[in-house]
Amino acid sequence: MRAVIQRASSASVSVDGDVVGSFDGPGLVVLLGVTHDDGPEQVAWLARKVRDVRILHGEKSASDVDAPILVVSQFTLYGDARKGRRPTWAAAAPGPVSEPLYDAFCAELESLGSRVQRGVFGADMAVSLVNDGPVTLVLDTP
Repeated sequence: MRAVIQRASSASVSVDGDVVGSFDGPGLVVLLGVTHDDGPEQVAWLARKVRDVRILHGEKSASDVDAPILVVSQFTLYGDARKGRRPTWAAAAPGPVSEPLYDAFCAELESLGSRVQRGVFGADMAVSLVNDGPVTLVLDTP
């Protein structure tokens, strides 16, 4: 499982012009990619890491300041363009595998006490954010 985390002062995600998730004020935007070997252990580890990583101002975490987390599914995080000009998505898990893990990741964050906003899995989404810092971090599960 791979997450790109961006510290944001505001963010929103919309589908067909309708906002489906947003926050104003300090928070995190998480782009989440799932690969074939991921399961419940990776979900639990990454949710705790995202919630507790200290990348907000003053070396605070989302859990420290009750910051919202907007989670967007992003299979392209496992794109590979090392050969040729067309990326391959072979490392990304297919929808029937990755969608339940995306949902489980969001649910795990909520069970830890996070305020979670979501994109729409598999939709063509427009993600807008004000990157605060800018601060961006890539996390891969062990």
